[in-house]
This record gives sequence, structure tokens and C-alpha cells, in this order.
Amino acid sequence: QGGESETFAKRAIESLVKKLKEKKDELDSLITAITTNGAHPSKCVTIQRTLDGRLQVAGRKGFPHVIYARLWRWPDLHKNELKHVKYCQYAFDLKCDSVCVNPYHYERVVSPGIDLLCMFNCFFTAPSSMLVKDEYVHDYEGQPSLSSAEGHSVQTIQHPPSNRTSTEPYSTPAMLAPTEASTTSTTNFPNIPVASTINCIYSLAPEYWCSIAYFEMDVQVGETFKVPSSCPIVTVDGYVDPSGGDRFCLGQLSNVHRTEAIERARLHIGKGVQLECKGEGDVWVRCLSDHAVFVQSYYLDREAGRAPGDAVHKIYPSAYIKVGLMFLDENCRGNRIYLNDLRRLCILRMSFVKGWGPDYPRQSIKETPCWIEIHLHRALQLLDEVLHTM
Repeated sequence: QGGESETFAKRAIESLVKKLKEKKDELDSLITAITTNGAHPSKCVTIQRTLDGRLQVAGRKGFPHVIYARLWRWPDLHKNELKHVKYCQYAFDLKCDSVCVNPYHYERVVSPGIDLLCMFNCFFTAPSSMLVKDEYVHDYEGQPSLSSAEGHSVQTIQHPPSNRTSTEPYSTPAMLAPTEASTTSTTNFPNIPVASTINCIYSLAPEYWCSIAYFEMDVQVGETFKVPSSCPIVTVDGYVDPSGGDRFCLGQLSNVHRTEAIERARLHIGKGVQLECKGEGDVWVRCLSDHAVFVQSYYLDREAGRAPGDAVHKIYPSAYIKVGLMFLDENCRGNRIYLNDLRRLCILRMSFVKGWGPDYPRQSIKETPCWIEIHLHRALQLLDEVLHTM
């Protein structure tokens, strides 16, 4: 993320060499490309494409062609800045079963300049004419099927579970595959030059990586639950353990104004959801409940090609998806968005059991019986730093 450490670079190179151990011609081609800085033609250097397209090295995930282009060509590269050369047969964008990671089979198409403010300002590139539909704006509350001048309306986007059968325990982040994680004898390969790390903006991580507030309709119930940075995984469920730590149990919270309909909905929260902060700040959700949860996430809006606040995302039981970022490392392009929108990038909202929007009788999450609001502290901290530079 903006320059690779020597340790990460070494692990990434070792991982690649292991993958190429049965492809000596491709390894030779890679060595030629690197040692000559691309002066001589080289063939595709391929690895197997993963299910989500990303490669995990040393506990971090990234697109493979971007990882190796950063190591050997552009340490400050961002993932949307690469375009493959016309003679590359297995370029990442071609969606083949194999992915070419030869850094000299890609060209950089955007100038590298980027700063923290730009990352936030350019996270979305929706036209300024598009209305941002969101429940923070009181003018929009209660209006059915909010529509913009473009004719868009808030819609429910489905996120079913992956077809892949996972044996990974819920409490354990995905690690390197055994074949990569196991120690083997040192492989002899030339001392491939690695790009030096560049200066990044660092600040102390907050004491808590997120805080979670629970609501019934438009009323907060109980105290806000803070999750320490030492607990990267937290479960929010419908049970009654009051001890806290890495579990926020909603079943033990009382509300004198609770209706029968809310009580019925709460009975279906069950095992709830698991929130996980992975790597350098990716936020993932796993639905452990027998019922779907409904999420408002600007990150998922962007991934679905929608304007911010333009969709509700239905996450089915057993689904495990990325819903947000602590650190926004996206390519810096596009129009500015309002400061209030920047704050919303740092907030997730999630309703248990009941959805809202045009597909449901409820037009706002504040009309759902039980829901939570999650504040991502690291992202808010970075936003605060951004605002101080304006």
C-alpha cells in the first residue's frame, strides 16, 4: 500500500518463485525482464487466478499484477493505474484462469501523485447532478422510493454466499495456503532488485478500531459498544452474555418502549454477524444468522457501480464479504464529494432480519425493528487528519 517493506517483498518473491517452480521458462523470462528493465521482449509469467482475483502474501491481500508491479517498477502504484500491453495473453483484465504478473506486460496510465485528502475526495466519481440518498439527510426521511433526476432509486442488491466450501473457522482470518506457508529449503534465484519503500503518512492507531451502537426503530438502546484494536474480530448476536470483549450481545439490552413486532424480530437475530478488521484495515462481514442482514455501505455501493447511498445490500446467511475500508487507497480521480459524504464513508449501517427501500414496506433503516451503526475509528481518524489540511 504505497511502497512495500523488504520483508513483504521477500515473501512475495518467494511465493512467486514457488508457483513458477514447474515453469522454468517463465521464471527465466521474468528474470530477464527484471534484470534488463524490460529492454528485451519477455513472455507472460502466469499464476493461477484465485476466486476473488487477489493474492495473499504475509497476511495481506492484493491483486497479483499490482503487487509485482509495485515491487519491481512503481512502489507508489495504485490498483486502477495499470493497463496491459496488447501482446499480453493472460493479463489480469482478460479474466483468464491464469494471470500474468510480468511487470513489463503492463503500463502505468495515470500519474502517481496522490495524497490523503485526494483519496477521500475521489473515492466516488458520481456526477454532481446525482442526488445522494441517505438517511442522514432529514429532507429525505419518509419519502417513498427516493429518486434522482437520473431516474435512479434505492434498490436492494443481493450478496449470496460463495459457492466455495470453506473449512476456515469463523474466528480465524484466512492465512497463506499450506503449500506457501510451509518452510522449504531456500530456493536459489538471482538477487532481483526490489523497489524501495516511499514515505507514507502514519499516525498512531486508535485504541478502538470500531464502535457499535444498537437501535430499535429510531431509538438507540443501551450504551455504544467499543471494540479494542487488540480484538480484530467481534461478534454481534442476539444472546445475553453481558461480559463484552469480542462479543456484543443484543439480547441482554432492555427497552421499555419495545413493541411486540420488535421483540419478534429480535428473536431471529440468533448468531448475528461477525465483523472483522483484516490486514491494513479491510472490514469484512460474515452473516452467522439464519436470516439475511441488510447493509448500507458506501464501499459496496461503489463496488456495485452505484452512487453513494443508492442501494441497500442484502447479505445472505453464510456470506462473507468486504464491506468497508479503514484506509482508502483508491486511485485519485474524479470530482470532489461533500465533507458530510466523507464522514459517511467511515460509517456502516446494518439491519437484522428486516430490509428497507422500495422492495419493502419500510423506506428507511430507522423504520426497521433492530439495527446497528458501526463507526470505523481509523477511517474517522484519517478523515480528521484530512480536514485539518484543508
